[in-house]
Amino acid sequence: VLKDSAGLPARWKYLLQSIVGSAAALYLYSTASTPAETALILPFFKDVVIPLGFFYVVVTYFYIVGFSNAVNLTDGLDGLAIMPSVFVASALGIFAYASGNTVIAEYLAIPYVAGTGELAIFCAALAGAGLGFLWFNTYPAMVFMGDIGALAVGAALGLIAVLVRQEVVFVLMAGLFVVETVSVILQVASFKLTGKRIFRMAPIHHHFELKGWPEPRVIVRFWIISVVLVLMGLATLKLR
Repeated sequence: VLKDSAGLPARWKYLLQSIVGSAAALYLYSTASTPAETALILPFFKDVVIPLGFFYVVVTYFYIVGFSNAVNLTDGLDGLAIMPSVFVASALGIFAYASGNTVIAEYLAIPYVAGTGELAIFCAALAGAGLGFLWFNTYPAMVFMGDIGALAVGAALGLIAVLVRQEVVFVLMAGLFVVETVSVILQVASFKLTGKRIFRMAPIHHHFELKGWPEPRVIVRFWIISVVLVLMGLATLKLR
């Protein structure tokens, strides 16, 4: 039996993610019955949509693969990634239920998407499982998600956002994951271009650790930021 604690090389992980993300994106595009199903909905505007055409495949791929890795990058401290995932999953469940109900969707001026009401059950299950996991993952953690858990959770959240057609709002609600990812991109780009680092360490939660913040303080403050972003996303339901 071959044992290797290093796991799969990064290129193989990305290849497998790309295969799954591309397959899902192409399937959703090929099964869309009208161009409206592949259009981008903008919050705050009732009738403004951006037709994507085949670019919908690229957007869907980005959401699945991008947010899969974003959650994985965030999962660097005990409980840091799972609680925001619970917040976002819960909010997506609300969007899924509203989108799957013709009366509610019309009242809130959001697109009706047949069958997405069933996704509310999945979102509730994901949030519930996350809370159960947090019981053992809270500081000091006894169990960890690892790449398998974090990548799967991120991919699920990104896919649900596409299915309920709330891609733009999702970026706001999942803003913590976005900031963590952008901090890594900026750090790498800055070091390669100038030889200097913007942060003491990336992802950005490690920057605050090195500034002397205790780990629990970093975690809870990031949770607070996450829940505020999620509430802002939910507020867009009425600000249209």
